Amino acid sequence: MLKLIRMVDRLSTFVGQAFAWLIVVLTVHICWEVTARYVFNTPSAWAFDLQLMYYGVLFMMAGAYTLAKNGHVRGDILYGFLPPRVQATLDIVLYIAFFIPGVVALVWAGWYYAGESIAIREHSSLMADGPPIYPFKAFIPIAGAFLLLQGLAEIARCALCLRQGKWPSREEDVEEVDVDKLKELVQVKDEDIAELDRYVVDEEKAK
Repeated sequence: MLKLIRMVDRLSTFVGQAFAWLIVVLTVHICWEVTARYVFNTPSAWAFDLQLMYYGVLFMMAGAYTLAKNGHVRGDILYGFLPPRVQATLDIVLYIAFFIPGVVALVWAGWYYAGESIAIREHSSLMADGPPIYPFKAFIPIAGAFLLLQGLAEIARCALCLRQGKWPSREEDVEEVDVDKLKELVQVKDEDIAELDRYVVDEEKAK
């Protein structure tokens, strides 16, 4: 079961990291639009709509990736103090009661909206000649399917925790900077930092 969970984790990670490049596309597009508008006086009528679609696709396709890395925000003031088996029990109940029905509804509704949008070749209504938005809507059921698959993997992870009494490890990924690890890498001691602080204070007093 753990191998299957890891396979789903790797798939979600690959998809999330691939679509993360839309940040670069979005940044370049915004920079170009600003330059075109204020330097060449040739703004694009589609700029705002395309930027929304870039960000929307990125946001949707990163959902499964974030779930795979346990990165979604949760109210865990008490949750973090509970034993792993109790945590897993709560997670399974919440996944089955809320997550699965909600994501299935997302996929179902997304499939309907995307199909209708593709059928009529829907374009943005913010302007007379707006950009096509049916490619954007097509990502709704796709993102929902990836999220549902990862949710099933999380339920399996909870089942393993109930059986083993501890959470299965997750694959390492990008992390926030750990100050203690950073100090170890550059071999900086707390005494050195304190000495530097005293030196700065003395210099300020001397002024």
